[in-house]
Amino acid sequence: MARRVRAFGRGRSDGPGVTGTVRLDKRTKNLTKRLQPGEVAVIDHVDLDRVSAEALVSCQVAAVVNVAPSISGRYPNLGPQILVDAGITLVDGVGPEIFTALGEGDQVLVEGGAVRRGDETVATGTEQTLATVEEALAEAKAGLADQLEAFVENTMEYVKRERDLLIDGVGVPDVKTKISGRHALIVVRGYHYREDIAALRPYIREYRPVLIGVDGGADALLEAGYRPDMIVGDMDSVSDGALTCGAEIVVHAYRDGRAPGLKRVHDLGREAVTFPATATSEDIAMLLADDKGATLIVAVGTHANMVEFLDKGRAGMASTFLTRLRVGSKLVDAKGVSRLYRSRISTWQLLFLVIGAFVAMSTAVFMSPAGDVIRPLLADRWHAFLFWLTGLFS
Repeated sequence: MARRVRAFGRGRSDGPGVTGTVRLDKRTKNLTKRLQPGEVAVIDHVDLDRVSAEALVSCQVAAVVNVAPSISGRYPNLGPQILVDAGITLVDGVGPEIFTALGEGDQVLVEGGAVRRGDETVATGTEQTLATVEEALAEAKAGLADQLEAFVENTMEYVKRERDLLIDGVGVPDVKTKISGRHALIVVRGYHYREDIAALRPYIREYRPVLIGVDGGADALLEAGYRPDMIVGDMDSVSDGALTCGAEIVVHAYRDGRAPGLKRVHDLGREAVTFPATATSEDIAMLLADDKGATLIVAVGTHANMVEFLDKGRAGMASTFLTRLRVGSKLVDAKGVSRLYRSRISTWQLLFLVIGAFVAMSTAVFMSPAGDVIRPLLADRWHAFLFWLTGLFS
C-alpha cells in the first residue's frame, strides 16, 4: 500500500512529495482497471482527456506521471485541470525511458518533478500546478482555429469514405433486438454517466427504452441495476460479465471487415454481428438505433460540444459531428431529458387515488351486510395498535 506524505491542495506542493506503488500502462483506460488508492500511475497520454482524468480521480491515485505532455497546446483539453483540482500530483514529459527503468510494483517518491526509487532519480519532468495548467489552457485556446481547419479537412475525408453509410444506411447490420417505434437509451461510460443514469430512472421506468451499452457503458448499466438489451463496440473495455449477461452483441469492425473484438466474444461462447465503419463506437450505436427506427435517442456520457469533440481526439471528431447531423432530430442528451421529463402520474394524483380507495373501502365496510362482521375485527386491530403505541412511551 502507498501512503501520502503531504496533503494536497489544488495541485500545490507544500511538503516532501508523495510515495506510492507504481502501476504502468501506455493505455490509460487499461491502467485504471487495476489502480488502487494511493498508487502512482505512469501513463503515456498526450492531451489527457476529461474521461481519463475522471477515471484516475475515481481510483484515488496519489500521483500521475505522464511520459507525454498532458497539455500539448493543440486545444484546451480538460483532463489536467481535473487532476490538479482534485489535489493529485501531475508530472509531465518524463520521457518513455521510464517504462523500462521502472517495474510494476516498484516503490517511488514523486517530488518536485522528479521520480525517485530509493536514492536513484529514475526520471524528471515538469510538475503541473493550477497556475501552470491555467496558463497552458489559455495558450491552447489561441490554437483552436488551426484545430478547426484540421477538423474540416478530416470531415471531408470522412464523408468520402462513409457517404453510403451516412446517407443511405448501407452497411448497418440486421439485429434481433426490436428497436422500431421505441426509444433508445445509449450509454457511454463518459462524462457524468452515473449521475445521468440516476436522473433518468423515472424515464426508464415509464418508457422502457431499448438499453444500448457502448463498450464499458454496458457495465455502467449493470452497475445501475439494468440489463442492457444490446452491447455495441470493439469490446476492449467491457467486462466478461457484461458480455455474458444475455444482451445482443454488435462488434465494431474496421472498414475492411476485420473485427479484433469478435474473437473475445466467441471465446466466451457468445454470438455477435459485426458493423464495419470508421466511425467511433458511440456513433455507430446512434446510426444503428436511427436506422432501425428508434423514435427518440437519449445519449448518456457522450460528447456534446466542440471542446468535448476535440477532447475525444481529432480522428474521431468528424464521425461524431456528422452522426449528430444525421440523427439530430431524434437525439436528446440525458441532461435535457432529466430536466424536461416529468412522470405522467403526479404526486397529487397518487394521493387522490389512495384517498379514493380508502373512502371506497370504508363505504363498503359500513354499508354492506359483511360490515357487521368486519367492523369488530377492525376495531380490535385499532385498539391493539393504540395499546402497542402507548406502550412505546410508558
